[in-house]
Formats: sequence, structure tokens, C-alpha cells
Amino acid sequence: MKHDVPLSAPPRRKGGFVLLGLAVLGLAGALFVLRRPLMMSAPRCAAGRWHGCLDTFNGVVLMTLVTLPLAVGAAWLLARRRRGAGVSSAWPLSLAEVGMVHGTVPFVWMILMPGAGAGTVPGRVSLVPLRDLVTMGPLGIGGNLLVFAALGFFAAMRFAALASVPRVLALGVLCSVLVETAQYVLRLDRVSSVDDVLVNAAGAALASLASRRWWRTAAGTPSDRPGPALAPAA
Repeated sequence: MKHDVPLSAPPRRKGGFVLLGLAVLGLAGALFVLRRPLMMSAPRCAAGRWHGCLDTFNGVVLMTLVTLPLAVGAAWLLARRRRGAGVSSAWPLSLAEVGMVHGTVPFVWMILMPGAGAGTVPGRVSLVPLRDLVTMGPLGIGGNLLVFAALGFFAAMRFAALASVPRVLALGVLCSVLVETAQYVLRLDRVSSVDDVLVNAAGAALASLASRRWWRTAAGTPSDRPGPALAPAA
């Protein structure tokens, strides 16, 4: 036997490295494309001004990226606390919890931004399926797919009861209906469309398929319980 042959990394670890590399490349590409719009809101966000920062899409996206290290730090603190309590899979659980919040709240914030006629224009509803897809365009469809993508990606990993694509799809429908109802009730000068519900829910389901390799293996194990203590040997 030759002892100088290097051992290759396990397939799962290689897949994780590839996925992490693709995520970094995707984030870098998105930042390169959006660098000019984001920099337009940077001075107002740095000055702590509400107008021009948190009431614009560019400002919300910029603040989401800026607070990303804080989200990673929060996930690390939660994982460390869970490890001290003897909880198995502390890091995936903590990352899923923080990822759901950090990846979903900014999109919901943008959806609930009031329009120019908020408070004066009556609520508008579009209940004809697939009619608004033409007016959305590729950018609108892509944005709606991302609204609950983080929720769909991490929810099945965090909660064993949601470890199913149809259940994540139902969760996406429920959350989207709540958001569209809020738009109508609050009279935010936005159209509450059934197509928004369909596309948002589809984005959550597609994201759950992307994380299927992780939540399938953890579906049958307890999610947030300390492991059993070993009995002392007789």
C-alpha cells in the first residue's frame, strides 16, 4: 500500500465547497451589476436619513448587504449557545433561523412600501390568474420569486414539520396572501394580485428544492433538543 497518496475530500464536503463558491460568485456578480444604484443611496444611508435610504428599493438592498456580517455574527452566537447546551446540529439550526429573517424581512419591507397615492387611492385587486405576468416583466418576476425564497430555503431545514415541498409551497401561499391583504387594507397604492401570490409561492417552493439535500437527511431527527446523555459504564 502507498501511504503517500493524498486522501480526497468527502463528496458532501466537495458539494458544500462548490455551492459556497457559486453563492460567492453570484453575490459578487449581483454587486457588480447593482453597484451604481446602490451607491446612489449610500450617502443617505450613511447619514442615517430615512428619506432616500429605507424608503427606496436601492437603500433597502444596500442596508441588507451591509448588515449581512451582523446576521452571520448572530447565527454564530446562537450556534455557540446551543453547543453549550448540548444541542445537536447547532450551526445549521442557527443559520436557518437567521437566514429566514434576514432574507425575508427586506423583501416584505419593499412590498409594503407605500406608493405616491397611499391613503387616498382605494385598494385595487386583480383576481384573474396569469393576467399580470405580462406586465411584470423579467425583473418583476425575478423579484417576486425572491420574496419568500429565503423562507422556503431555510424553513424546511429548521422545522421538521415543513420538510416537504408542498408544505413549503402552502407556507409561501399563506405568507403571500397575508402581504397582499395588508397592501389592500392599508391602501398602499399597490395592486393586490393573485399572480403575485403564485409567483411568490413558486419562489419559496423552488428554494426548498435547492436545500432539499440538507432537510431530507434531518427530517427524521429532533431539531432543537439536546442529545441524550451517555450512562456511565458499570
